[in-house]
Amino acid sequence: MHTKVTSAYFAKRVCPGIFYLLALVLLVQAKVNAKEPSLAKTMAFISEGAFTMGSNVGPDDEKPEHTTFVKAFYLDILPVSNADFALFLNSRGLQNQQGESFYDDDDHDARIHLQNSTWRADQGYASHAVNEVSWVGARDYCAWLNKRLPTEAEWEKAARGLDGRKYPWGNSPPNAKLALFGAPFNSSAPVDAFPEGASPYGILDMAGNQWEWVSSAYRLYPYKQDEGRENQSAGPVRATRGGGHDSNAQEITTTQRGRYLSRNPKAGHHNIGFRCAMTNQSG
Repeated sequence: MHTKVTSAYFAKRVCPGIFYLLALVLLVQAKVNAKEPSLAKTMAFISEGAFTMGSNVGPDDEKPEHTTFVKAFYLDILPVSNADFALFLNSRGLQNQQGESFYDDDDHDARIHLQNSTWRADQGYASHAVNEVSWVGARDYCAWLNKRLPTEAEWEKAARGLDGRKYPWGNSPPNAKLALFGAPFNSSAPVDAFPEGASPYGILDMAGNQWEWVSSAYRLYPYKQDEGRENQSAGPVRATRGGGHDSNAQEITTTQRGRYLSRNPKAGHHNIGFRCAMTNQSG
């Protein structure tokens, strides 16, 4: 027996349900927008598959060159900015419940400070890549957005693609239009300042400006995701990728791991930032 759908039935039974669902969608969206405007930031999709990781001609910690399989994932096109991270500090403070520090605000290199009880990026630095964030701060920021830090393998695939390129843009030497490198101590640039230096997936700022924390512990190659290097408990020294503003041309390659970089994971540093990844669009 079928119910006869009359205008009265529609108004009484169907409309309220539609309006309820619409209201729920709007409420969820409002919460997302209120929490973090950068959630709308475009993420690039990197399909699953194998790629060549490491290099046989680079520093010892890049050897051996090997084939690594990566599942499909999304990666932020832009690194986290000072303005982005200031919002997180206003929501979570300087430490997590375990007492682990997110940000070295007392370091003179920091670009985010407390102003009238609100964390704000220093004037002129809101869009610049964040620095002085600890590895825990990067990990917890990404989790705050239902994201995560990329693994070392994911980061490298997103930077070099499938053709084994030396730099995100290809094999040609870097210049001032492609990346910020060879710059004075604690220099930085806006996260979208070098569109010509994009990776094969259209991801920006993967060379120079600020090094980037990844989720992986810094261990010898070959990279194996299931051997414990992706344990997300604080403690181990983590790999950093991409080079920084004060790096030379050889330190901003797609295979560089920051062998000689000072990177205590419990502290922030003047030349280390990060970006976030997702396994899928829902987190």
